[in-house]
Amino acid sequence: MGPTIKDVAKKANVSVATVSRVLNNQPGYSEKTKKKVLQVIEEMGYQPNAIARGLINKRTQTIGVLFPSVSSMFSSGVLHGIEHTAHERDHSVIVCNTDEDGKRTMKYLQVLREKQVDGIIFTSEVMKEEYYNALTMMNIPVVLLATSSVRYPFPFVKVDDKQAAYSATEYLIKKGHRKIAMISGTEEDPIAGTPRIEGYREALGDYGIPFQKNLLVFGDFGYRSGRIAMEKLLQTKAEFSAVFAASDEMAAGAINVAYQHGIKVPDHLSVIGYDNLQIAEMSVPPLTTVAQPLFEMGKLAAEMLLTMIETGTRVESRIMPHTIIERQSVAQLS
Repeated sequence: MGPTIKDVAKKANVSVATVSRVLNNQPGYSEKTKKKVLQVIEEMGYQPNAIARGLINKRTQTIGVLFPSVSSMFSSGVLHGIEHTAHERDHSVIVCNTDEDGKRTMKYLQVLREKQVDGIIFTSEVMKEEYYNALTMMNIPVVLLATSSVRYPFPFVKVDDKQAAYSATEYLIKKGHRKIAMISGTEEDPIAGTPRIEGYREALGDYGIPFQKNLLVFGDFGYRSGRIAMEKLLQTKAEFSAVFAASDEMAAGAINVAYQHGIKVPDHLSVIGYDNLQIAEMSVPPLTTVAQPLFEMGKLAAEMLLTMIETGTRVESRIMPHTIIERQSVAQLS
């Protein structure tokens, strides 16, 4: 049996209450006492009992994270950031895969309520009224990640999707491309669908390039949908020298179809993606893309949530920077 909190208190020559306050960052002791207690904890290898700590501070030291698709490379990137911060601050993470159409969201919100998580990071989905009502009843802090809501103003962390899509389209234009197709995400998706289309169209307009409806096709952000969308573009027989895909996975699917049709990237067709996932580096040729700082976004969302949990104060939303990562999938036209 390992050492107990009483053993630590006895060796440090302080009360059990003082050890408890040190463990939970509560006031009521000197810096000298704190150092002494922490030194004894390290020497004895004492591991605080999570249940006991929960009884003291009324918290479970766990946070819930809701993802529409846990298996996606995007989710993996932000989850690494979330777990990095959570574990650094002695919290566990419960990950819930809500499915892309949100069918399991209400079920998992109930599960997280029963688990008495201290806070929730809500990722990528649209914040519906039923979700908001369930979260409000839980009365715990919530941070939105890679999504936002005007109607339900939870603090959020995200990239400006419209501006990022504008940057991707403008990059192609400055490379000499005038006939630019777009493979968008889910049609009428207000989070990562519509804003990226708006950015694409606005860039075309600002550079005097007419929008062609037949050069806009839709996918679901996944690899397979990128392949299907690229086939649709080729079937239109429309001329285009470049494709902006609203995710790296769809871009990879488009490149694969181009290869099967004997279309060389970037010699015959330029492709730019969105996200800067690992697949962008693995693509042949390596994919030029708009980078979202996924790991940093996850870290920041967790930091914001834990600050709200620990202080009870609201935090400000954050727009994260995007950058163009140049690789070998875009050619300069003369």
